[in-house]
Formats: sequence, structure tokens, C-alpha cells
Amino acid sequence: MQALTKKRPTEKLVEVRFRGTVSSVNKLRRTARELHVVDLTEQKITEKDYYAPEELSSELKINRAGVCIRGGRVKEGLTQKQLAEQIGIAQHHISEMENGKRTVGKEMARKLSEVLNVDYRVFL
Repeated sequence: MQALTKKRPTEKLVEVRFRGTVSSVNKLRRTARELHVVDLTEQKITEKDYYAPEELSSELKINRAGVCIRGGRVKEGLTQKQLAEQIGIAQHHISEMENGKRTVGKEMARKLSEVLNVDYRVFL
């Protein structure tokens, strides 16, 4: 028979901001107090008016073309295989480009732009 053991409480600080109607925010705050969650809604935090794409996704710094290919492909509702068939290349080439293992040349960028309805320069 297994003996019951007590789990030691873990102290993790959780911070949240609440948005919504007054009644829903008040309900969330009550629940948060019970769970010992820190409410940052009332604190004034200065936020930037805009963010560079690289600030939001670290992958864009490393593999901008791959992120653009994946984004365009998903936007058009295509799988890698479908995109590869429309362009006339092997599916693993699309995978390698999306993962930054293969560069996207100018001609390939033009083919991708036609299928994905995006300016070819985003892939270069």
C-alpha cells in the first residue's frame, strides 16, 4: 500500500492583467486573490506604440525568409507538399527553407511570391 505524502508548497509568482467588463474583471480578481496571483492591472506600465517584428519573434532575427514562407503557406492554407508541387520542387526543399537550412534564391523567391501572393522581396 502506498503511503500518502505531503507535497511541499511551491512558491511561484504569477502576475496577470485583467481586461473585460467591470463585472468579469471583479470576478477574475476575486479568483486571483484566492489563488494568490498578483494583479498588475492597476499598475501604470509604459508600452511602446509599435514593435519591430524581430522584437516579437526571435526566429525572425535568425530565419526571416523561413518564417515568411511558413506564414504565407499557412495564410494560403497549403501544406509543404502542396506548395512544393505548385512550385515544382521537392517537399523537403520547402522544409529546409522554412527551417533555415537552405537559402531562398531570387528565382525561387519569385515562384514563391506567385503562389503565396506575397511580394518576392520578403523572401530575400
